[in-house]
Amino acid sequence: MTEPVTIRVTVNGATREGRCAPRKLLVDFLREDLALTGTHVGCEHGICGACTVLVNGEAARACLMLAVQADGAEIVTVEGLMKDGVLHPLQEAFRQHHGLQCGFCTPGMLLTALDLLRVHPDPSDAEIREGLSAVLCRCTGYHGIVKAVRAAAPILRGAS
Repeated sequence: MTEPVTIRVTVNGATREGRCAPRKLLVDFLREDLALTGTHVGCEHGICGACTVLVNGEAARACLMLAVQADGAEIVTVEGLMKDGVLHPLQEAFRQHHGLQCGFCTPGMLLTALDLLRVHPDPSDAEIREGLSAVLCRCTGYHGIVKAVRAAAPILRGAS
């Protein structure tokens, strides 16, 4: 049997530590060891995008990454978007523009959109659709999601 290893990460701005098996997936470490259940487990094959988190500022599939690979990393989960009880501008835009329905894909969609807006601060609708194609949504038809990302973009880049 393999000995557990210690993992130290900064999650949503707080340093966290846990011990786990070397083969434990990051999604399971976040959910089971750190009690951050906003990161959803979907397909477990990296296809659906529900488990997307930001690792050192970039979108990553937590179901394809071992927890040990994240040792020392900065991770942002959906729980880290809201600050002092105020929704992140992207969350607020999803609320205003009906960018969610059942909500299962929403955590991965929000973090994927945040990464998209980091790379493309002023995306076209086609770029938004392409960027979000990495996350499957079976409920919304994506129209409200695209509107939400378009609405949040100028706020996040500081435009008026």
